[in-house]
Amino acid sequence: MRFAAYEHRHRHRVAVVEEDGTLLPLPGVTSLTALLTEADGLPGLLAAGAAALDVPPGPHVSQVRLLPPLQPSSVRDFVTFEEHVEGVRRSVEGTGGVPGQWYAAPTFYFTNPHAIFGPHDDIPVPPGSTALDFELEVGAVIGREGRDLTPGQARDHIVGYTVFNDWSARDLQSAEMKVGLGPCKGKDTATTLGPYLVTADELEPYRDADGFLRLALTAEVNGETVGKDLLSNMSWTFEEMTAYASRGTRVVPGDVLGSGTCGNGGCLAELWGLRGERTRRR
Repeated sequence: MRFAAYEHRHRHRVAVVEEDGTLLPLPGVTSLTALLTEADGLPGLLAAGAAALDVPPGPHVSQVRLLPPLQPSSVRDFVTFEEHVEGVRRSVEGTGGVPGQWYAAPTFYFTNPHAIFGPHDDIPVPPGSTALDFELEVGAVIGREGRDLTPGQARDHIVGYTVFNDWSARDLQSAEMKVGLGPCKGKDTATTLGPYLVTADELEPYRDADGFLRLALTAEVNGETVGKDLLSNMSWTFEEMTAYASRGTRVVPGDVLGSGTCGNGGCLAELWGLRGERTRRR
């Protein structure tokens, strides 16, 4: 199933999205994050979605303002694409190569759960920045609470996936990371989620023998393709990321775990680092 949150006639609703874009509102549901807590996992979410099949159809997605599919409890953004690390280090930090520690664990940082935008929302430019960049990622959404999970256990805690765009003020990021902390204000203004949450069962047919989801990723700017990659080029699976995130703490329904930016042009900074100039062309 695909779930969307939307605003229509000044009301916020959550709906199942049909193949043709028709919205089937869930009776009495206004928050997908709250529904995830109540559902306690994928079977409960699918059962809640099935209830929408018996109600009159709502508007088409083209007639509403799509909101972020959920308001995350927390947002951990990982960095799992090696090619992205190489290009961005050159652009942002002025260095080359990939740190040896990157290979040891699926590193992440926490970003701002109070700065979540919908798929078609305008994004504010962070104060003082002249180098705002997009980042093409996929986010895994947690649907069940867990702690100290193994990767095998973690699969049952991932309820679905959504497109994740980690907006980055590269000039602010470059300056603040010289302190040895961060990113902080360079990533603090906006993260875009959506348009939909796609339930985990929908993507199982695309899982390869190593547990990665073999899905095509394409980044476009004003209709011009600037990057292409495969989600399966991640160096860690979402289950391994979830297990690492839960080590010594909890993951809870509504947590979002970003894959990190894909390689081969998943953001402009990677191209800037590889080409030595600020351009959006590959």
